[in-house]
Amino acid sequence: MEQNGKFPPKRMYEHMFQPEDFLSEQQRSLLMHYEALLIETNGRINLISRQMDPADCYERHILHCLSLTERPFPDHAEVVDFGTGGGLPGLVLAICFPNVHFHLIDSTGKKIRAVQEMSQTLGLDNVSAYALRAETWTGKAHYAVSRATAPLKDLWFWFNRIRIPFSAPVNAWQPGLLCLKGGNLTEEVAQLKNRFPHVLVRQTSLTEVLGRPYFEEKVRMTVEAMP
Repeated sequence: MEQNGKFPPKRMYEHMFQPEDFLSEQQRSLLMHYEALLIETNGRINLISRQMDPADCYERHILHCLSLTERPFPDHAEVVDFGTGGGLPGLVLAICFPNVHFHLIDSTGKKIRAVQEMSQTLGLDNVSAYALRAETWTGKAHYAVSRATAPLKDLWFWFNRIRIPFSAPVNAWQPGLLCLKGGNLTEEVAQLKNRFPHVLVRQTSLTEVLGRPYFEEKVRMTVEAMP
């Protein structure tokens, strides 16, 4: 186990989800490499925030995204990341699920160029990146992921137009939208259900998943189409 503070020591959060239990040494190494690339690139291009403390990068950004690995994405699935920014969560998930293809979308060209460079440096062959607006992407996907990008109603609208059926194992994420958000989402969920009444919405507090105080106001949202 990592002893550098990247992952919560099991003695502290032994009842919580432990991302490192599902990662190989190579995957851990790739995540550390990605963290270094993200910090270095963010100093040149505002991928996250120019005020970001490098010491906080892993917990606040990479570990945050690892909360989406509590269940697997099935092999051969297609996943679209709307508003990927610096590759969050798309590149993190691509490292964790090498047999899944991730389509990373952002309307800012310099961010997509940075994502492409980092992906190539990391040797990831399961990533495609596109400099365009989410609503104009013409691909197809079984899942969509996002991190603090847009309201739920917009995310589902973008995904709903390109989603395709997929039979996932019961222990895996079921096809739909998974996103990381914060704050009170009552109104956002109401707007989603008003526009798309036939969706199933679940909200999970990330303190229940990862246990760290930083995630107290962070949540994971899943949205699925009702049968």
